[in-house]
Amino acid sequence: MPLFSHYHLRSLLQRYLVRAGTGSDIAQKVADNLVESSLKGHDSHGVTLLPRYIRAILAGDLNPGATLTTLSDAGPIVSFDGGHGFGQALGEQAMSVGIERVRQFGVAIIGLSNTHHLGRIGAWAEQVASAGLVSIHFANVAAPSAVLPFDGLRARLGTNPFCVGVPLQNRPPVILDFATSAIAGNKARIAWNEGRAIPAGCAVDANGQPTTDPAALMTEPLGALLPFGGHKGAGLSLICSLLGAALTGGETESQQIPPRAGIINNMLSILFDPARLGEEEHYSQALLAQVDWVRSGQEGRDVQIPGEPELRAYARRQEEGIWIDDVSWQAFVALEALNT
Repeated sequence: MPLFSHYHLRSLLQRYLVRAGTGSDIAQKVADNLVESSLKGHDSHGVTLLPRYIRAILAGDLNPGATLTTLSDAGPIVSFDGGHGFGQALGEQAMSVGIERVRQFGVAIIGLSNTHHLGRIGAWAEQVASAGLVSIHFANVAAPSAVLPFDGLRARLGTNPFCVGVPLQNRPPVILDFATSAIAGNKARIAWNEGRAIPAGCAVDANGQPTTDPAALMTEPLGALLPFGGHKGAGLSLICSLLGAALTGGETESQQIPPRAGIINNMLSILFDPARLGEEEHYSQALLAQVDWVRSGQEGRDVQIPGEPELRAYARRQEEGIWIDDVSWQAFVALEALNT
């Protein structure tokens, strides 16, 4: 597997995106977002997605020049359509509007439908937390159903991410960000590329039998992912589609979406200023006390708070570099042959 510095990858990705018709400013945002995801240990949402993005542009599923269209604006509640534009740029813009509305109203609800891949949803929680605000995000994946409902036989749900960000005083924020499936679909793709198994209890094959072979999720006849935590993950996945897509005007799994080159997301985000709930010094200390309590008394065990694995990976990979699996790298090489 080739190893690259994050500096080189930022430049490489930006070059490919510009060649494919993306404006330089948006290309930089997309490249930075993908590289940051890889630096934080999430290769599934990182630089290896770039070839798929280029294919989506060529197929017409991704509009590199799309901007946000305001569907409704009721002060603290705003709804946008992304026109299948780059989620990395449109997501940042939508969250900026949300932050501005929280400054005015104390709370904001932002609907964002029909964007191309929003990437790692934790990036948006981090953006909001950097402004000192709490956020909750319900996202859906507008794609063929890939996840079984609890005790179900046929896939009816998406991998639908859920995310919460909580700022802490003089510390990195708590960022809880996960797919509602047992693993993210792109993590199965990376495992398939690298020739390794996925964890037990994450998937079934086309016959409904448990499997650790990621090929069951990548090749016909397709199996399905399982929800995390049984009925809990399945229920939360449904909520992500109800709030993130059905309420925002996006596509839900019930529309039996056909396969496509692009990745389309919809998301509902709730942002608020914690200072509006009470005395700031009190809640700031209460948040820190609870985080410290979770770590305490663990007899030397390395208990991590949500968001810390990403920070550790970031520090390590900034120095060591980012590996790209051989299959993904061949997809990069193939981009040179495309007439972009």
